[in-house]
Amino acid sequence: MLDSFRNIAKTWFGKLLGAFLIVGLAGFGISNVIFDIGSNTVARVGEEEITTREFQRAYSNQLNRFAQQVGRVPTAQEAVAVGIPSMAINRLASEAAINQLGARLGIGVSDDRLGKMLREDPSFSGTLGQFDRTSFLRVLQQNGFTEAEYFNLQTKTARRQQLVSGLFGGSVAPQAAQELMARYGGDTRTIDYFAVNAQAIAPIAEPTEEELAAYVAEHQDQFRTAETRTVELLVLSPETLAAIKTIGEEDIAAEYERTKASRMRIERRQIRQAPLATEAQQGWFERGKAAGRSFEELVAETGLTVTELGMLEKARITDPQLAEAAFALAEGDFVVIQGVGGKRAITVSAIEPGGAITLDEAREEIRQSLALAQARSEYVDILDQVEELRATFQPLAQIAERFGFPLRPATLTASGAELAQVSEVPPADQPRVALAIFAGQQDRLAPTVSLGANRSVWFEIKGIEPARDQTLDEIRDQVAEAWTADMSEAAVLAEVEKIVERLKAGEAFGDVAMSLNQFPNLSQPLSRSGDGSTVLNQDVAAAVFAGGPDHFGSARDGDGDHVVFQVVEVTPAGEESFAAMRSFIEDASRETLYADFVNGLRDEAGIRINRQTFDQLIALDATTGQ
Repeated sequence: MLDSFRNIAKTWFGKLLGAFLIVGLAGFGISNVIFDIGSNTVARVGEEEITTREFQRAYSNQLNRFAQQVGRVPTAQEAVAVGIPSMAINRLASEAAINQLGARLGIGVSDDRLGKMLREDPSFSGTLGQFDRTSFLRVLQQNGFTEAEYFNLQTKTARRQQLVSGLFGGSVAPQAAQELMARYGGDTRTIDYFAVNAQAIAPIAEPTEEELAAYVAEHQDQFRTAETRTVELLVLSPETLAAIKTIGEEDIAAEYERTKASRMRIERRQIRQAPLATEAQQGWFERGKAAGRSFEELVAETGLTVTELGMLEKARITDPQLAEAAFALAEGDFVVIQGVGGKRAITVSAIEPGGAITLDEAREEIRQSLALAQARSEYVDILDQVEELRATFQPLAQIAERFGFPLRPATLTASGAELAQVSEVPPADQPRVALAIFAGQQDRLAPTVSLGANRSVWFEIKGIEPARDQTLDEIRDQVAEAWTADMSEAAVLAEVEKIVERLKAGEAFGDVAMSLNQFPNLSQPLSRSGDGSTVLNQDVAAAVFAGGPDHFGSARDGDGDHVVFQVVEVTPAGEESFAAMRSFIEDASRETLYADFVNGLRDEAGIRINRQTFDQLIALDATTGQ
């Protein structure tokens, strides 16, 4: 089937179809307020729904990427202005459209293939590099996925990959494009250079009071304080509800009796090994064991490197010989066995015996389990009660006291980094909570911040400290330091300009360097991305590649110095660059064709938005005051 797709894509009919799909990309808008979509659905593309959970995850990821680029989380208005909600819903809609096409064509992935993909994913590996279910569940929990969601996501991803390879696998990039890109990325240049910094100029005089005052007035944005908001937070989740539950000893004992047959501890052993690469090492350990010497003594004498395999159950060890040998040893003993590349010495440094888990050992785990089960059954009812109390403008402090919930005080900046101290708010959700807080108003009822299906946050703004200009007396030392740095940089730039003018006037590069007591670095090869150091970094490389042979100039390096350079040789790209660039261009071409194809499918399927739910999720109500 995939070969058929590939053949169709190469025909005039396939190309014409692609052209019509590209024309269909005139625009994509979020519109069509509808009322036939449930509150847990943000949008519907054809027959596939985009859930609130999926949108929240995609929207949070987009917000976090934006925050990493600009240094803070955007407000709701800023997020809408730069199109972050549209980008999130756009991507999800495109994926939904291609998933529907793949489903209609019967493209998917077998359970065996999904299992293989899971076992080979390094994110879920344990100590020995094998699939570890505990790691798998922990990673899913950290990223907010259930097992069903993860496998559904993998199925859709595999379906999209098959469509890409089937439809666009035969795309060929033009030869001219390959040559241009190969030359651009593969050419190298050899330069002579030296660096100029503050040590090359006279010391900067101490600033006067007038100079400092003028500097503060011109650069107040550098010293302006950030707005902070003092809030009280109430977080409701099954975990926070379970934390205030009291479970009776009788209930714990009854649950233990009901489940004690399954409460068995499996024996685990702390295993270490040292490879014995030579016959001399093997003989030394074998003789040492016969003489009753310890593993540690023999390792110290031979200088071998010991590998910690970890505290392991026998069933988790994939090497049968290692498993049998390790679990036959007494604690502190060792044995020499055969390994893949030769013999090895293994030792057991600690043993956790197996057997039945007692009531005392299981008590806390049972208490937490019962409390969490009760909390989950009561969560929706408690949520409704809190919402009703909030609707009557009852203060959070009274609500918290009524239910016994802890009220978390916090003073935040717009980034929300301070929420790391509030353990009840997951790290991935902290930017979204901060966004809602900074969109809210003091003395006004703030909307509930829903963090998925089973976690809600309420807050009250207790105080707002606006951003303000600071006086010179408050920041005198900071201003003096910044003024001196700027003046020093200006003086260095002026010196660099004089040097460049001398080079333009025809002075030899070496003569100019020697007149400044500089010893130039000669014949340094450089690619367009630099040489990997902080000196000849990408900024310097960009200046070097801005001209042809014999080009000279200057650029600031990663250490803050100014590199003055002269190009002495240009080396064209070799054949290996053409091969690498050919692969890159073909991949990029396929991705572009695929994106156009998917966008056409998305527009054809149509998208319907649940505007009320959509606006709630991006905190528009809080922003507009509606």
